[in-house]
Amino acid sequence: MNSFIEELKWRGLFADMMPGTDEQLNKEVTTAYIGFDPTADSLHIGSLIQIKILAHFQQHGHKPIALVGGATGMIGDPSGKSSERNLLDEETLLHYVDCLKNQLSRFLDFEGSGPNKAELVNNYDWMKNISFLDFAKNVGKNITVNYMMAKDSVKKRFSGESGADGMSFTEFTYQLIQGYDFLHLYQNNQVKLQMGGSDQWGNITTGTELIRRKAQGEAFALTVPLITKADGSKFGKSESGENYWLDKKKTSPYRFYQFWFNAADDDAERFIKFYTFLGKEEIESLIEDHKAAPHERKLQKKLAEEVTVWVHGQEEYEKALKASAILFGRSTAEDLVSLDEETFLDVFDGVPQKELSKTDVLNVNIIDLLSEKTGFLKSKSESQRELKGNAISVNKQKVTADFIASDKDLINDRFLLLQKGKSNYFIIKVI
Repeated sequence: MNSFIEELKWRGLFADMMPGTDEQLNKEVTTAYIGFDPTADSLHIGSLIQIKILAHFQQHGHKPIALVGGATGMIGDPSGKSSERNLLDEETLLHYVDCLKNQLSRFLDFEGSGPNKAELVNNYDWMKNISFLDFAKNVGKNITVNYMMAKDSVKKRFSGESGADGMSFTEFTYQLIQGYDFLHLYQNNQVKLQMGGSDQWGNITTGTELIRRKAQGEAFALTVPLITKADGSKFGKSESGENYWLDKKKTSPYRFYQFWFNAADDDAERFIKFYTFLGKEEIESLIEDHKAAPHERKLQKKLAEEVTVWVHGQEEYEKALKASAILFGRSTAEDLVSLDEETFLDVFDGVPQKELSKTDVLNVNIIDLLSEKTGFLKSKSESQRELKGNAISVNKQKVTADFIASDKDLINDRFLLLQKGKSNYFIIKVI
């Protein structure tokens, strides 16, 4: 078996492939592509598997191409969808394409002159000048409607299985346009393999069929499983349904780190194979160590470290680690002060807050601040009692009854963190 396919299989990242795919990969350096849909100005963790597949492909000596769908993004892929996407205007779409190109360039090796140097392409570049009549004549006549109707993604939409009310002609043509991408890349970039999620099988094989009929050539398909959590629920979103983005401006490295760190044990065993480049022996050793002492969460810690470093770099990982330690008492006041505002608010998400003016916060007796000004503690007598018991901290530092906050105590010039005991927090936001 080809070493790339073997790696995918032991990692649990193999779903299906066309006959002859492994022989093609053994025969020569092969060029393959995966498409990325520009639906936002950042990819999210749902795209990490596809990026990972291209990275593994390159590491095994083959040439990866990342295709950003500037043209297909105007239509929307109907695979697995129950409703049609709201179409984006061209200016927004092209902005998204540029953002995704910049992101993808961080994960693959585009440097050098080797035969497996990565490439980025945008299908809008070759689709924008093709007229509808030319496409219908030169491409459409090669694939029958019966062939297109037989695809699962189409059948489900037409039968109502997916809860959809049919499918527009625009979406129906999606698989033909994606198939043409494969044909174009086959003819111009020597691409012989398209890879993607298992929901893409129908679109990918439409491309191999178009290559067979139009170019009398042979091309191949390989798919990976769609990732779910061990309990079958959808992977990659928060409980409130928010995406975890790869852009740190949209999802802070701290929240990104926490997502992986909080993985359930069963998920962590699978995810460390899916999302890291660690070898088989190291992963098996980590799993054994974890089973012997699951409370230490070694597996989750390593998973969170590897993925955060891969996506955000070592420095951001170390910041996320410091931020994580703040809630569990293993940090210093300096660690707290070093947090940027977004990470500070992420760390203390859900902690009670109150907005106060500077005159209500600075140069005010700590007893009044804890009670009357904030309501953090019920009364002045409780404040005095807790202060005497050495239970009150401001910005992670113990304080006494004579403490008075000043400008230099404000985190990011606007926050003061009150704390009673180990885990009872309150944030003052100075306005």
